[in-house]
Amino acid sequence: MTPISIVNSHTFIGPHPSVPVLRAQQAAQAFKEQLLERRAATAYLGVMSYPQRVGRIRAGKELFLAGLPSWVRFPFSGRHPIVPVVRLAGVIGLSTPLRPGLTLASVARTLDRAFAVRNAAAVALSINSPGGSPTQSHLIWRRIRELAQEKNRRVIAFVEDAAASGGYMIACAADEIVADPYSIVGSIGVVGGSFGFDKLIAKVGIERRLYTSGEHKAMLDPFLPENAGDVERLKKLQNEIHEGFIALVKAQRGNKLKGSEDQLFSGEYWTGNRALELGLIDAIGDLRSTLRERFGEKVATPLIAGDRSFFARRIFGIARGELAQGGLADDIISALEARALWARYGL
Repeated sequence: MTPISIVNSHTFIGPHPSVPVLRAQQAAQAFKEQLLERRAATAYLGVMSYPQRVGRIRAGKELFLAGLPSWVRFPFSGRHPIVPVVRLAGVIGLSTPLRPGLTLASVARTLDRAFAVRNAAAVALSINSPGGSPTQSHLIWRRIRELAQEKNRRVIAFVEDAAASGGYMIACAADEIVADPYSIVGSIGVVGGSFGFDKLIAKVGIERRLYTSGEHKAMLDPFLPENAGDVERLKKLQNEIHEGFIALVKAQRGNKLKGSEDQLFSGEYWTGNRALELGLIDAIGDLRSTLRERFGEKVATPLIAGDRSFFARRIFGIARGELAQGGLADDIISALEARALWARYGL
């Protein structure tokens, strides 16, 4: 009977090869693999040298991934339920180029990826924000609602330290809000502030010279005395935004709200326990325990992150040195503003 030999996962029918032959075959196979790797690397560098090709490759990758079943794109989940997690943390709004806040531009791609996961049981939002820009808060809220309706996907928000003001607006994009007993929740209102330097510059002998076209172009200039008419116009803007915020919360929470409007929409904030009593949230808990309870202990919860392009990596790599010097003052002011916003809630 002719013996069968197995060499490098290939089956050969015939007599057993000698040791030198085996070594020669293994060396030839290793050389072939190295050559293929070198060719692949050279081809990759050649393709990536042209930005237009990079765009086509990236677009093709997205189409390819979107067409794969979830068990291929997330092989670790197997047949178990999967709930992609999107983390939304920080002050809402753009601060500086080197210290960006939470904006639609910064989270849109991440949200798209999370909702693109096929057969996901739900999408989880991990929220930790004291608020910020009402515009960016509403843009993020609207994008989440649009994706949830397009994909027919349930959304569950989990509050960490805070979902206050604009942070709570984003949480209202979820079908269900879960918070820790000691989370800060609420602050449904609008706030704005500034400083007045008119007396200071007068004291040191500095004269303010300002030239405008338009009666209200210099409204609320911190180097001019406060004008009662300007303050009244600002309050009208704030009231309009506040009314929209109230309408959004009512539409999303509906009959779940249990407190009076004067209490709920006064700008006050509460702990998670009290927020549950007022109907601002649906349950007390945390992300891991709640999802395991709902979908089983084998539920997969991958954290979805947006792409960071090669260009962005290079820019931020430089920013640590040369660019950071020019934006140091802006970064310091931005950090102080963020710190002040968190401090309003004792955090």
